[in-house]
Amino acid sequence: MTILLSIRLSSRKIITHQNFQSKSLGFLGLVNHNSSVSSYSSLFHCKAGSSSSTFMPIGESYPHKPHALLGTLYSFLHYKSTEAQNQLEPQYTHEDKDDQANDFPGGKVSFTSEMTFISETPVKRVPCFRVLDDNGDPITYSNYEQLSKEVAVKMYNNMVTLQMMDTVFYEAQRQGRISFYITTMGEEAINIASAAALSIDDLILPQYREPGILLWRGFTLKEFADQLFGNQADHGKGRQMPVHYGSNKLNYITISSPIATQLPQAVGVAYSLKMDRKDACAVTYFGDGTTSEGDFHAALNFAAVMEVPIIFICRNNGWAISTPTEEQFRSDGIVVKGPAYGMRSIRVDGNDALAVYAAVHTARRMAISEQRPVLIEALTYRVGHHSTSDDSTKYRPVDEIEYWKKSRNPVNRFRRWVEKNGWWNDEDELELRNSVKKQLLQAIQVAERIPKPPLADLFSDVYANLPSNLHEQEKLLRETIKEHPQDYPSDVPM
Repeated sequence: MTILLSIRLSSRKIITHQNFQSKSLGFLGLVNHNSSVSSYSSLFHCKAGSSSSTFMPIGESYPHKPHALLGTLYSFLHYKSTEAQNQLEPQYTHEDKDDQANDFPGGKVSFTSEMTFISETPVKRVPCFRVLDDNGDPITYSNYEQLSKEVAVKMYNNMVTLQMMDTVFYEAQRQGRISFYITTMGEEAINIASAAALSIDDLILPQYREPGILLWRGFTLKEFADQLFGNQADHGKGRQMPVHYGSNKLNYITISSPIATQLPQAVGVAYSLKMDRKDACAVTYFGDGTTSEGDFHAALNFAAVMEVPIIFICRNNGWAISTPTEEQFRSDGIVVKGPAYGMRSIRVDGNDALAVYAAVHTARRMAISEQRPVLIEALTYRVGHHSTSDDSTKYRPVDEIEYWKKSRNPVNRFRRWVEKNGWWNDEDELELRNSVKKQLLQAIQVAERIPKPPLADLFSDVYANLPSNLHEQEKLLRETIKEHPQDYPSDVPM
């Protein structure tokens, strides 16, 4: 099938002819469709191939859950940066014979006598870039960033470690040993593959489901445990909720609970990097629910107008706590919001570690060399509950969760690819899992025995000299604890 692919950004356009066989992949299941690539845009060059995967109708998989069709992945494409021609998109150019135009502020605009409204939905959905099929086999003709054995094995090690870390710490919370926890189950590929594609000099402004970036950069299991227990060894001195990690050394800005606040802050960081001519970019992560916040839209517009080196990575995992994506927005996911603000964008299979690595690696090169923002929408699925305060079986079926946990597991898929390259075997697997489990249990035991930070640390590290109002607050707190000791932890030094 021959496709005329129109790829645009603002008034720039490139026309590419590509011959390929296409199949479609549903976001929460597989579907049989003979579909072509969407002509909706992203300023990338496309190469596509066919997949040997077995496809089944989503209606047969989840007839009871119509919202399961969160996204249709029409073909598997690889995008590369390319210089576009300075032309108008044909679909918006209905010029009369006199070919009149007016130079409005912001650019030349053609006139038309035909009253045409732009459709609220594209004819076809934006395709999703993929490298590995569900069996861990590369898609035919797939073009992607090659990984060395060393990097690939480290990526798999970290994905397994992150998976086991979630299991052990989640159980520790259920035992009452820590107060709160959030897992990354099902999203290990987005964490580790994106981290591998970045530089340690890139500043990370995370949400709260990206501990894998820290893990990749050298944050130890002991450091994770210390933060969760809020002891004296915690870098934040016990002043943050569990899983709200931070590390100045690793350029990982401390997590803040309010949704989307990190996005405009990340643009400010990127602008600083641009002003200082740094060979680095800012990278910020967020979920699909974040896109309903005003800070998301302000950040994208700010980044595009100021032309800053930043990568926005959206983990579209289908659920914002209990809110499914079809109740979150009516657009074709998140990727289409990039071009609306004049930003390059790509949709990627978030359960495919090679695809995530390739997309982030290319996006970073664009962001730094061309001084521009890039939006990445990674389609995945939140296998775990939103947090330990949530029971997701109350709002989604258990068989849906199990399907993604077993059949679409990103760790298992990447392992198959690593094994087929001869870089991994069952003996390596057993040794790794035994070692990580031993380290995790030891980290918990040690963290539990370390004393809590003293009460005075609640008021330090902000002012060089503590102001009088904080002196008063500290005094009042101490008096209150003495009067009502039963209401306060007994293990916090006074």
